[in-house]
Amino acid sequence: MSGLPSMVHGDGIKKSVQVKFKGYDHNLGAEEGSLWDMENLSGDSAPVLAPRKPRYLLRTLEKPNGLYAGESLCWADGGSFYVDGEQKGAVEDSRKQFCALGDYLILLPDKAYYNKRTGEFGSLEAQWSGGVRFEDGVFAGESAKGNSIVSTGEAFPFSVNEAVTISGCGEERNNKTAVIREVSEDGKTLRFYENSFQVWSGEAALKREVPDMDFLCENENRLWGCKGSTIYASYLGNPFIWTNFDTVSTACFAADVGSAGDFTGCCSYLGYPVFFKEYGSKPSNFQVMGSASLGVEKGSGRSLAVAGERLFYLSRSGVVSYAGGVPQVISQALGQQRFRNAVGGSDGTKYYVSLEDSLGASHLFAFDTRIGQWYREDGVRALEFGWGGELYLLASDGGLWLAGDPRSIPEGAVQETLQSAAEFGDFIEGSPGKKGLSKLLLRAELEAGASLRVLVRYDGGPWRQAGQL
Repeated sequence: MSGLPSMVHGDGIKKSVQVKFKGYDHNLGAEEGSLWDMENLSGDSAPVLAPRKPRYLLRTLEKPNGLYAGESLCWADGGSFYVDGEQKGAVEDSRKQFCALGDYLILLPDKAYYNKRTGEFGSLEAQWSGGVRFEDGVFAGESAKGNSIVSTGEAFPFSVNEAVTISGCGEERNNKTAVIREVSEDGKTLRFYENSFQVWSGEAALKREVPDMDFLCENENRLWGCKGSTIYASYLGNPFIWTNFDTVSTACFAADVGSAGDFTGCCSYLGYPVFFKEYGSKPSNFQVMGSASLGVEKGSGRSLAVAGERLFYLSRSGVVSYAGGVPQVISQALGQQRFRNAVGGSDGTKYYVSLEDSLGASHLFAFDTRIGQWYREDGVRALEFGWGGELYLLASDGGLWLAGDPRSIPEGAVQETLQSAAEFGDFIEGSPGKKGLSKLLLRAELEAGASLRVLVRYDGGPWRQAGQL
């Protein structure tokens, strides 16, 4: 009697191969090859998994208050302003806003300037008080009535086209703001349009004023700033003049914007100065045009940066990419966590952003515009980024770092010790039934002196070391 043929049993062994790795994806439904969490990884070698380039510590500041990178490396440390390590002036011990216009570097809220060509450091504002005579004079070589202010003491610290506010005159009609049209060679006579003043002599005060501003940018050889719901623009090519509202194209500009909320940031993009509120942006070129779009979240005005020809910043809905149309949220890969107090920077290709989560912890991410993927670097809290041919990072602990992919390393810079990690999401492999891991094969290339550890955990249990090289 012949037996029935036996059933063939499958061994149930399956093999999964992963050769292309994607970026950070902190979502439960992340695709295979994406990383649930990571430390100090980069997309430079994508789709190969690789660590980022190390940073180099240049110096440590005692009280970091701001950073600017251009022809020189400038920073504020406590109440001092430095250029390439040399102290140039005293400032308030507060966070700074830096902005460059030609040879001038502007510092807010101090309303101070540094001339990069001459090394001069001073105040954008100027004031003078003393004995004066309001009298008839000349203008354009012709006699003019009531157009001159003559100092009976020191010379005036003012220039042509500056608007000065006059106060303290016994002749009330002379207390006004007027634009200087000519200045005598000795600086003791200021000339205005004819019939600007009543003839009078006595004590008076004159002042050149700069408005208070929270944010500042440069566009088309002019400084643009904002505070509250007001936009300001300086005189063309002159950061000292903010209140000359002549009807010429070079004059200053100011406008109140009636939409709700205060401005939360500004920058120059696509040839326009763009001012942001939390729920809208205002591109402006001597007229204000509202855009109902995702604006910069309050407290994240320093997150604005351009990378890959796109503008990035943190909005209330997440990090967005703006290319002149409607801003698009691009931070879905960062998961459900809400972030705030963002500080951003760019090396031209990558957008770097330091984010604070709801527990107060910091996360430094890099968005690689070439491949459209996020990478988490570490938990450093950046106060400022700067770009001057190289990417610089000023950390909250005072560390001033050369970051990104530096082309040359300054003498004396200290390379950090870099540790990187990659944590993958759960492997389900189809059926949720009972399974075990029998073999794990890795191909990795290590630099001299480097080590590699592999850890595995099952069903949310403890991490267990599976191997070490």
